[in-house]
Amino acid sequence: MTITFAAFLFVFLFLFKAVQRNTFFILYVMAMVLSAYYCENYLGWRVRPFSKNAICLFILGHIFFINFFTFLAYGKDKRSAQKGEWRIPEVQLHTLELLGGTLGAFIGQKFFHHKNKKKTYMATFAAAVLLQIGAIFYILLHFGWL
Repeated sequence: MTITFAAFLFVFLFLFKAVQRNTFFILYVMAMVLSAYYCENYLGWRVRPFSKNAICLFILGHIFFINFFTFLAYGKDKRSAQKGEWRIPEVQLHTLELLGGTLGAFIGQKFFHHKNKKKTYMATFAAAVLLQIGAIFYILLHFGWL
């Protein structure tokens, strides 16, 4: 399971420039690999690498951790904006959203009152949400679950 998680995540890390410089994505990768290692070695969840069970566990962990770190990124960006410090580039926030963190982004926007008045940002956010809905619909159709 750890091998599966690490392989998926490091492919994203090396293929996309927007992800390479994203500190929150690096934290997300570390959390995913460490959680897989913990589940495998201490909880006894033994699954074959790249099996259907490993991919399902990856998706569940991914949904939790990407949304958690997207929420943290919004909080950090809001705090940096208030203090006049260096901010997280919008492309990095959008990258986290596109990787599945739209729920964390939405909660972060509401909780921190951040980025929800900027029209261009919200239009890109809406496009990310629509892309994810389309991807989820396609995956559900492909697996015959719809």
